[in-house]
Amino acid sequence: MTEIRSQRLQCGAQLLTERMPGVRSAAMTWMLPLGTARDPENQIGMSAMLEELLLRGTQNESSREIADAFDTLGASRGTSTGIRHNTVTARLLGSRLDATLPMLVDMVRSPRLGGDDFDASLEASRALCLQSLSSIDDEPRDKAMRELLSVHFGSPINRHTLGTREGIEAVDGASVASHYAANARPEGSIIAVAGDVDADALFERLNAMLDDWQGAPGDIASEQPGVRGVHHIEQKSNQVHIALSYDAPRETDDPDCWYERLGTAVLSGGMSGRLFTEVREKRGLCYSVYASYGSGKHHGRVTAYAGTTPERAQETLDVLVSELQRVRTGVGSVDASEFERARTGLKSKLVLSGESSRARASALAADYDRLGRCRSLDELAQKVDSITLDKLNGYLQATPLDLSKTSVVTIGPAPLKFNG
Repeated sequence: MTEIRSQRLQCGAQLLTERMPGVRSAAMTWMLPLGTARDPENQIGMSAMLEELLLRGTQNESSREIADAFDTLGASRGTSTGIRHNTVTARLLGSRLDATLPMLVDMVRSPRLGGDDFDASLEASRALCLQSLSSIDDEPRDKAMRELLSVHFGSPINRHTLGTREGIEAVDGASVASHYAANARPEGSIIAVAGDVDADALFERLNAMLDDWQGAPGDIASEQPGVRGVHHIEQKSNQVHIALSYDAPRETDDPDCWYERLGTAVLSGGMSGRLFTEVREKRGLCYSVYASYGSGKHHGRVTAYAGTTPERAQETLDVLVSELQRVRTGVGSVDASEFERARTGLKSKLVLSGESSRARASALAADYDRLGRCRSLDELAQKVDSITLDKLNGYLQATPLDLSKTSVVTIGPAPLKFNG
């Protein structure tokens, strides 16, 4: 049985550990209070550039030297950007965590954000970020999802993690260094390690290595209301991309988020899901359709997508919305077989994630950020088991879909009608 520990380091960062018996690997997720929501208003994309810069050496070692050192230990590392955090990750053998830890701390505490070769690193990072932005325009589905985020939520939560072209082009060396120094602080940082890990030894080691790390990040600006409504991006194409979002309970200890997650699994839990069956298989309206539930610290939402042709786009949107509404009515109530398939699918995902140290480290950090505590796999499984068919249908029918608060984005030759 695993053991989850939550300990506050003397510097103020939160350390989370989960020892997984029989697992020889270890994984770390280190969340830093940065993210696009904290980017300066005229430099949105700074965090995306920092994601790349954190891999380009430290004040003590070059990018090549660090890469060689990680490879020598058989360890992999990575960085990512979120709305409210930048994250450093690592995966390695648990027996080599002690040797790898100084390099990970050096990446976070002393990134090379200045010096003789910094200008070249900054420009390389800028070029890569601009390429990533350009690639979204070549993938209309991703472009629709980016636009959907920007209209459904308000600033600064609606910022895309890749930033904007104007923001990235405006980033300069001095501002990126000062922004990192001001926000990459222990207060608000979360360090999660899962797998073959000794919690007490790691706690003592990190306390010693981070004893001079101090301070708290700047505040995130107050969120503005989202635009919502229907938005169309004209694009002459043989395809139409439809993206839709509506509010859902955020992830908390309240069971509503589990009802929403299970209801979404009924709609889109594989090839037997309602959306695939009703929109694609029976009517042949689209080549792709799905829905997913997601939650951040303050918001939850369900997002649906369909890719189709201009001739069938309007009917696709109509049937998609109809199915999203119908599952929340007595006429379209979830039946026993759908319920069991959806619940089995959720539990299977839990079991599979429980066998991965990387997935567990990420889940620990996300739980602490959203809930202020960590949940074991047993607790999560019990949440799923506690849901009954009657409770699920009762919740869905008590929370009809409010189309007036729904956001819709379409990309294609002509706008579509939406009765929201």
